Amino acid sequence: MTRTTVGRGMEILLVEDSLVDARLAIGMLKKGKFRHRVTLVRDGLGLKAMAFLHRDGMFANAPRPDLILLDLEMPLMDGREVLAEIRNDAQLTTIPVVILTSSNAPEDREIGDSLHVEDYLVKPVAVDPFLEVIKRLKRFWHSDLVLPALD
Repeated sequence: MTRTTVGRGMEILLVEDSLVDARLAIGMLKKGKFRHRVTLVRDGLGLKAMAFLHRDGMFANAPRPDLILLDLEMPLMDGREVLAEIRNDAQLTTIPVVILTSSNAPEDREIGDSLHVEDYLVKPVAVDPFLEVIKRLKRFWHSDLVLPALD
């Protein structure tokens, strides 16, 4: 019997209310040529993102993300509230978060710094800087993990 090995792609949760911005982010990730799976949360935004992260209701079988790409400017529960909740939850606080936002306000950057985001990118984001951030976060993913294939 021959055993083969497989690596798991990166699980990315994209929390974005703009479909145009979501498509751009997903397109940039594809250009990165690394294994990944993106889950986009749009409807209900922050509230739905937290349900996904807590695996509540329809998200009971949701994968734990290796990275969260988070917009700040969202209706209902905005990205600042989502980020604060993530960082105050012992089960979620270790998940790296990258802010992808149109806000260049110093107070938003300070919130990101105080809540230990891995990076803060202002839209529109160019492909190369975006992919550099993702590559830099490689230490957080399990993409290099090699597992024995199931028999």
